Amino acid sequence: MRLPPLLHAVVGSVMLFTSQISHGQSTLKLPDLGTSALQVLPIEKEQAIGDVMMMQIASQLPLVQDPVLDEYLTSLGNRLVANANDVRFGFEFFWINNPAINAFAFYGGHVGVHTGLIAQSDNESQLASVLGHEVAHVTQRHLARRMQHAKDNSALTLAGMIAGILTTIVAPDAGIAILSANSTQAQLGQLSHSRKAEQEADRFGMQTLYEAGFDPSQSSEFLSKLSAQIRYKTKPPAFLLTHPLPDSRVSDVRLRAQQFEPRYVPASLKFELAKSRVLARYQFESIQAQSYFENQLRLNTSELHQLALEYGLALSLLDQNKLEQSQVLLDKLLKHDENNLFYLDAYTDLLIAQQRPEQATKLLQLKHEFRPNNQVLTLNLANAAIEAKQLNMAEKLLKLFLLEKPKHALAKDLLLKVYKEQDDKAAYHEMHASLLAQYGAYLKAADEIQRALNHTDDKESVKEARLKALLSQYRQMQKELAKL
Repeated sequence: MRLPPLLHAVVGSVMLFTSQISHGQSTLKLPDLGTSALQVLPIEKEQAIGDVMMMQIASQLPLVQDPVLDEYLTSLGNRLVANANDVRFGFEFFWINNPAINAFAFYGGHVGVHTGLIAQSDNESQLASVLGHEVAHVTQRHLARRMQHAKDNSALTLAGMIAGILTTIVAPDAGIAILSANSTQAQLGQLSHSRKAEQEADRFGMQTLYEAGFDPSQSSEFLSKLSAQIRYKTKPPAFLLTHPLPDSRVSDVRLRAQQFEPRYVPASLKFELAKSRVLARYQFESIQAQSYFENQLRLNTSELHQLALEYGLALSLLDQNKLEQSQVLLDKLLKHDENNLFYLDAYTDLLIAQQRPEQATKLLQLKHEFRPNNQVLTLNLANAAIEAKQLNMAEKLLKLFLLEKPKHALAKDLLLKVYKEQDDKAAYHEMHASLLAQYGAYLKAADEIQRALNHTDDKESVKEARLKALLSQYRQMQKELAKL
């Protein structure tokens, strides 16, 4: 599904926090190294800090709002979390549109993944090895333990450390430069994962990788790829700015992987399709993407890779408005697998581009009946319904979806389009306020609620009371945010 960019409100500067936030093998016996962190940062506070940081990141970084890629990443991430040790809360995985090889995790189970990571991964086990590593950083509470270390050694204030971590996550070069001006090298080391933390994350992450059914040897293969890049570049990949990679680490990971029985993991079509989607829509311009996929199709003979490359080519053609050529490929792919979410999403875009949204709604309604809670089908159906002027259907779909996923920005953006088409100004401004508040722009959200009140009928006393309560809530939330 191709949607216009979401409204991004500015939350504020990075310096947001103050010291007030003050099987063939037997299972390895791994010590619980995360316990000491509980002394300085309780789980509830960690989650609260993580939520505020996520708000900050969502307002400043180009998050990828793509239901198909979100579905794939969440499924892969949850598969790893289900096999990890010491999981204390739910995880949230999200994409950032950035060609650099990078991934990061922070407080409360938030894991960000650059599109460049999957673009540079050769297989799903390599991608999963990085995600498993990041999950381990969270479950072993490495950031919280680093905060404890800083407190014990007076290296940094908690506020400075949190702000530095956030800055380093958002822009690694800027973060390190800012802190270099006022910090010793020892303090700088606090802002990237220590070698000990990396070893722990490697060990726990590889165990998780194996338990989840992936190939542990691909961990060392991916690190070797990163190590090779260092040799030919004066500037290291972004991932290595916060994840040190001494030569010994690659060999350590390789030796650790050899402790597990060799495992053959068949190629994953979903991984290949996700990679093709990233290459087509986030890594290359559409003309470049077309050339890339056409060249690769001449070189590859594997049926699975052929399907993924044809899918990528179909997307690149669709994005250039070469609709007939794209349809030939998508018809072939859907004939091969009529329920594939990647293909259905692209076919919806095609039908809308051909000004046939009614046909898209008919197709997706049949699929939606069997999988009513699937975000790809629901959001594509709602989008097609809006284009077909079936606004009541779209409104009902989106309201039900938001009951289950109340923070889903794309669903809110679509519902904004519905209310605008319906000329329901009160509902439009209320939903706009909800979206702004999600990015921490509480004052702007309060302004939107005031506008909603201006469009409320005198007879709508219940709605008026609810909106006034929201107005008070947003103003109070702005005060609370200012205290941090």
